[in-house]
Amino acid sequence: MPALKPALSVEPKRKAELKSSTIQAASVAASQGPRRLPTTVTGIDEAKHRGPVSPSARPRRDDGYSFQARVPVIIGEATYRGLIRVDGVISSQLAANGTAITIRQRPRSGPPESVPELNGEISFKDMLRVNGHIAGKVFSFNGTLIVDGSARVDASIDVAVAVISGTVNGDVIGHQRVELGPCAVINGSISTRSIAMKPGAIFHGACRMLKNENIGE
Repeated sequence: MPALKPALSVEPKRKAELKSSTIQAASVAASQGPRRLPTTVTGIDEAKHRGPVSPSARPRRDDGYSFQARVPVIIGEATYRGLIRVDGVISSQLAANGTAITIRQRPRSGPPESVPELNGEISFKDMLRVNGHIAGKVFSFNGTLIVDGSARVDASIDVAVAVISGTVNGDVIGHQRVELGPCAVINGSISTRSIAMKPGAIFHGACRMLKNENIGE
């Protein structure tokens, strides 16, 4: 009976195949050059290949232009002529039909100031909302003026509809109607065809009811 082959011994043919594959791997590694080790120099080279860091990845620098702007003093489309008090950033864009100006005001850090942010004449068509302090004159043939509860208007008002929740120092003319909210304070006369006052509203002045021109038509 012939002797059994050892279980862990490699046949001559298999030895030749392993030797051939080892020689081929060594020749390929020699042609590719020495293998680069993960050193600090390697990290620098990889950073060069990646290119410069994008601006978005860099830490943001506070250069006076990045801040959370407060609510605009007025909201709506209006024509204005007068002075603007700005504590923030102004940007403009020239166009074929005119110039557009954007104003971003910094938030107030102290108590409310008595200086108006807009001081002049404001005219509008549809609707205008006042959120801050304005002075001068507000006019509209058919528009609605809304005065926020935190707003202050040191101006004469001549509009179709006036909805007032803040403070108004001046005469108010609402050709259609005037509505006073519970926190409204009016220091001046009111002229209108229809008036509504919520409990809590304060009115110092005279009230004159206008004639309804639609009666008798």
